Amino acid sequence: MNSQELTHFLQQLHYPNLEKTLEELHLLGRIHVNNAHASIELLTSNNDSFTTLKTFLERTLQHRFNQLDIHAKTPEDHAMQYGHTAQPNNRAPYAKNIIAVTSGKGGVGKSTVSVNLAISLAKKGYRVGLLDSDVYGPNIPRLTNTDTERIRWNDNNQMIPSENFGLKIMSVALTTPRSDTPLVWRSSVAVSALIQFLEDVAWGTLDFLVIDMPPGTGDIQLTMAQELPITAAVLVTTPQIVATDDVSRAIMMFKDIGVPMAGIIENMSYFIAPDTKIRYNIFGSGGGERIAQKYDVPFLGSIPLDMEIREASDSGEPPSALGSSEQKQYYDTLVEQMEAHVSFAL
Repeated sequence: MNSQELTHFLQQLHYPNLEKTLEELHLLGRIHVNNAHASIELLTSNNDSFTTLKTFLERTLQHRFNQLDIHAKTPEDHAMQYGHTAQPNNRAPYAKNIIAVTSGKGGVGKSTVSVNLAISLAKKGYRVGLLDSDVYGPNIPRLTNTDTERIRWNDNNQMIPSENFGLKIMSVALTTPRSDTPLVWRSSVAVSALIQFLEDVAWGTLDFLVIDMPPGTGDIQLTMAQELPITAAVLVTTPQIVATDDVSRAIMMFKDIGVPMAGIIENMSYFIAPDTKIRYNIFGSGGGERIAQKYDVPFLGSIPLDMEIREASDSGEPPSALGSSEQKQYYDTLVEQMEAHVSFAL
């Protein structure tokens, strides 16, 4: 295999767990073959992606060459210049407003709330993008009935977002070969992928970019606060104490890094028995309101534990778009409360 043959071979290889080739990702630099010695230069923006690709190429080429020299060259235009929370970068200048929907813990319905809030904004005539930044548990495609789609690229080498219910949608789940493909990534790789979703997606002009954040207070939350001028954060909790304990930590994180908070939403707040109409406070009561009062954060409202909302969400039929008038009103009211507490740029 000579230099030209090796170059052609590498250009056709797909990056591990992605449908994009190494040529399409612009990861190949100088390639040279001298007898049984191959030298491959990789254009990569971080150490973890270099290690992943180097291991992959060594395994692929181990029987073709006696000696492999795989090294990295980071181009200046690929350098990651992180901002800081006091003066964040703006990697989404196309969005007038950025809303980060987050929670202290998982399992409180944060992604369901993100989808339905975004749809309620779109119903008001706004141009809305929805970014799934929960890299390790991306649920947005299923909730928006886009889970069978896979990523596409336009002529400008930008990713084309999926579209449904008036939203432009991007998720890491759209980049994997199968829906059950795990992303065993270090946090630095996950952060780099999310920044690419901000910069290399054909979002167009947006009035709102709604970001479904992962639970907790980790790297991704901090990076989003460093790389985006977040207009407001929306915090989702359930009434139970273990949930409000965790959302308290999220509130303090946003206070510490100076991110404004639109308010708290109490999800799965209560259950109305369909036969008797009796109300049951399965997870307790008033937890969201108490936390909002304690930290002087607006309480935006509550959403009941509704089996129809769960079934519709699992089927990719968001209640804010396809539910009953009562279900639509839950989320429309939350948007009205957000608009009452935040001065959005429109």
